[in-house]
Amino acid sequence: MALPAPHPGARDTSAPAGRPVPELDPELVARRQAEGAGLVDLLALVRERLGGVGAFRPAPGAAPTVLVTDPDAVRHVLARHPDRYVKRSHRARVLVGDGVLSASGDAWQRQRRLLQAQFTGRGMRRYEERIAAAARVTAVRWEAYARAGDVVDLGEETRRFALDTIWRSLTGHPLDPATEAELAAVATVVAALPSLPEDRFAAQAAVAADVARVDAVAERAVRAARDGGAGPDGPGLLHVLVEASESRPEYTDRLIRDELVTLLVAGHETTATTLTWLYLLLDRHPEARDQALAAGPDGSPERRQAVQALVHETLRLYPSAWILPRHAAEADTLAGHALPAGTDLVVSPYLVHRDPGLWPDPERFDPGRFATPGRRPAHPAAYLPFGMGPRACLGLQFALRESVALLELLLPRFVPRFRSVPERTAYGLTVRPDGPTPAVLTGVGQRSTEEKLSTWIQVTGLDACGP
Repeated sequence: MALPAPHPGARDTSAPAGRPVPELDPELVARRQAEGAGLVDLLALVRERLGGVGAFRPAPGAAPTVLVTDPDAVRHVLARHPDRYVKRSHRARVLVGDGVLSASGDAWQRQRRLLQAQFTGRGMRRYEERIAAAARVTAVRWEAYARAGDVVDLGEETRRFALDTIWRSLTGHPLDPATEAELAAVATVVAALPSLPEDRFAAQAAVAADVARVDAVAERAVRAARDGGAGPDGPGLLHVLVEASESRPEYTDRLIRDELVTLLVAGHETTATTLTWLYLLLDRHPEARDQALAAGPDGSPERRQAVQALVHETLRLYPSAWILPRHAAEADTLAGHALPAGTDLVVSPYLVHRDPGLWPDPERFDPGRFATPGRRPAHPAAYLPFGMGPRACLGLQFALRESVALLELLLPRFVPRFRSVPERTAYGLTVRPDGPTPAVLTGVGQRSTEEKLSTWIQVTGLDACGP
């Protein structure tokens, strides 16, 4: 592998010890690209031909990029030496600015420290009722769809639930129709990210109108929080950021906006995609739904564990973070290979999760891997749908809780019957179905559903249109 030119931020340009990283033949890469191979195809080919640490050139004349899927090497990069393997610019910066997702260095450490307490222990408990309320609104809406026999896009429904959940958690307010309509621009920008121009200014111009819509929503929310406008559920995460600005001058309105949009993107796009994939998988494997419901009665620990296994197996096949780009800030030896400073790397949870050496029959949807003790690989880097190490996703527990809360409510009561399913997969910021997911919702256990939803309406004041 040729030595890449040192990056200006690299700290050590000395030659590292170890054997060279094996590299895929550039002519083979070019041939596969000419045949229509995408990035995921090239990465899979690198792993197949070269093993857990291998290189390829993403374009003719480009420096090699190193793919890392060996679990020991993954842990070395992400967890043991995150100071050596750093993030640079993030694809989503055009939308999230300097939020914690794209920040680096000391700024990232300060921002993460402030937010981390909100997503663990006591911090998470304050959001549980907000998650439950958003799930109840979704259940009421699905009941109306089922009664009418409406065709709905299941992907849009899961996105609507996840957006309502994170909006309640951020502001203390349920998601109103006008805000929901404006925040549709978030999904538009996220879907456009992989195809945006390389030039930063051209990329910004391409999505300027949609980002402006998001900015307007964020500005109103920040202004309301500064004016003391806590919602009916009390103050939310946005109020934590506003309070921080009183003692931390770096928390300007712009940074608060960036954190708000970061949490909106990270807090709903990945959850919605996971839930959509899960329902598509259950459509092909209805026995998995039956097994989860048979694990125990409503509300039992056994039922919850079985539902969690469904979510985990979905995340194994379609992890929230399918690739994790890193940059070697200094020379290092990785799995016995010499890695010069300035090398670009890609860690791929998607390919780690499909490694037959770690996961037998890896393409098969089998929630029992996470429900039966001893079936899941013991290596800590064998399963990392949200990354690992200090830059692992802050919202891991939040995403799991909201997914399980919704599924515990909906799985026993509704079965989507898809009119069509996407034939392709889109590999962008997330791994998502590439197309609509129209379905008719068939009610199961209709009388029980009606009785329970009637009780929720009386207690919460909810109707089919929301609060």
